[in-house]
Amino acid sequence: MKRRLAALLLLTAALAAGGAGVATTAKQPAASASVFAVSVVVPGQPGSAAGAAVAPGEGLTGLADSFAYPADGSIVATGALSSSVSARTESGGTAQAVSDVLGVSLFNGEITFESAAARASASAFAAGVAGSAVKNLTIAGRPVTAMPNGRTALGDWGSLTTLEQTTVRTTGTTTDARATVTVVHVVLTAEHAGLPAGSEILIGHAEAATSSPPEATSTVPAATTPLEPPKTTSGPKPKQKLPKPPEPGKSRNGIPVPKVLTAPTNIDAPLSPHGYVFPVYGPSSFVDTYGAARADVSWHHGVDIFGSLGAPLLAVADGTVFSVGWNDIGGYRFWLRDREGNQFYYAHLSAFSPLAANGREVRAGDVIGFVGNTGDAQGTPYHVHFEIHPVALLPMGYDGVVNPTPYVAAWRRLVDISFAAGRGWAPPVPANANAPTPGAFLLGSTDISSASGLDPGALGRALVAPVSAEGDGALLRRG
Repeated sequence: MKRRLAALLLLTAALAAGGAGVATTAKQPAASASVFAVSVVVPGQPGSAAGAAVAPGEGLTGLADSFAYPADGSIVATGALSSSVSARTESGGTAQAVSDVLGVSLFNGEITFESAAARASASAFAAGVAGSAVKNLTIAGRPVTAMPNGRTALGDWGSLTTLEQTTVRTTGTTTDARATVTVVHVVLTAEHAGLPAGSEILIGHAEAATSSPPEATSTVPAATTPLEPPKTTSGPKPKQKLPKPPEPGKSRNGIPVPKVLTAPTNIDAPLSPHGYVFPVYGPSSFVDTYGAARADVSWHHGVDIFGSLGAPLLAVADGTVFSVGWNDIGGYRFWLRDREGNQFYYAHLSAFSPLAANGREVRAGDVIGFVGNTGDAQGTPYHVHFEIHPVALLPMGYDGVVNPTPYVAAWRRLVDISFAAGRGWAPPVPANANAPTPGAFLLGSTDISSASGLDPGALGRALVAPVSAEGDGALLRRG
């Protein structure tokens, strides 16, 4: 941990020296990101830190059931924490940093808050901290509204700053962007609770920076995530190139430009007892293909839910959208991170809704995109590829998944099951992993009682009656 924190401090110093976060003499696009969940700094004494990561370098890290300092938690005590970073170079340069800390108590309850979410992003176009938040902050039993760079006095012994943030973008010989946020920053000006003056407590820190030559700013880089399906470098090659997606237009780096459609306003998505919803609105079907062989990613990491072209895709839980964009396997895709740190992957979309933006906070049932068959699903029936990555398995990278089939089946029946009940090769989630119990509600059903056994096609028509089709006022049409 000391090595990681030292690397983090070195990176932070380098970013500060660079003004915009990356050396302005860079001739190739560059990106970097750093993150930590908790840091306690005590002058002249060993401090402590958790959930630190730096990229490029150490990549994804930072997952724990709790943190305490000192051992009895009298100064800092938290619930689950997680953090991750993502840096990309040579393709337009983009960087993201994410940290979440739950159930925080400082100084034996003098300061408490339900959660801290740190979000930093940077690209050739902008830098920002959208999605950063502290929830239900109380100081000495009194609620405090968290404001960006808001400072609150702590008696005569210190101060607390919420959402301490900076965003910088400059253009010269390079275009440099940098965003930094610390969700809660406590500084002691006098001795308190055994800590000397000058001590600091930082909860939820994220930093992202990019540097690009001026000509690179015209590209539109796709957001990435540490859990993205790996790129294959061997295996059989397709005899023909896959057809281009139906959406018109390309950016200069060859990534198709997606459609952004107005989300329907008449979707009613009530929550299950635990706040989860089925991901596809309207008639759909699926079977368990988890673990089946796949050429691109070795084996199938999710479930394919088939529906009509343009059927709305819903956020399965309250959370944060990230990694919105394109890759060759998933086509148009996005990730959703719920309040507990679990991550959900949606792929093969035909288009996005305006809510599909990195760092955007959404509610369960919000429409994020629409069913399609982009990426390596070209030519297949319209469907969404859906994966579940529990918070306890995130250190395993993209393979840290559970079989989503029993969950989506339960969510349609409005029942709840535990992540530990997921089938598949993945190890069981530890009992203390703080992963939520998914729930669901019935979004739709089909009455097959009128289907005739004398008509071979009657049952099929009853089960897959489309909600929309090309040419009848559907949400999507091919360009």
